[in-house]
Amino acid sequence: MVEKSVVERSPASLDRARKKQLASEEGARTMAQFQTEAVNVRKNMERLRALRLAKQAQAESDAQTAAENAPPRPRKNRARRPDRAKATRFQTSWS
Repeated sequence: MVEKSVVERSPASLDRARKKQLASEEGARTMAQFQTEAVNVRKNMERLRALRLAKQAQAESDAQTAAENAPPRPRKNRARRPDRAKATRFQTSWS
């Protein structure tokens, strides 16, 4: 049988491997944090959307109720001109 020779790694190689491992772990933590924040943002957006829709529905309901319960508006009477002799448009006083 052939035995594998034990290769000792250099300190620089060990240091690079350790840095690579730390970067990988940090990246995984960052991605998990990002995904958690994204979920929280979506939940908040859904909550705000529900509040907005409820507020709009309430406003529409209130407007409809107010329109149904409002007293009828009084008609505007047009101001009539006082009765004048039917004068022509360009009537002069010396005629």
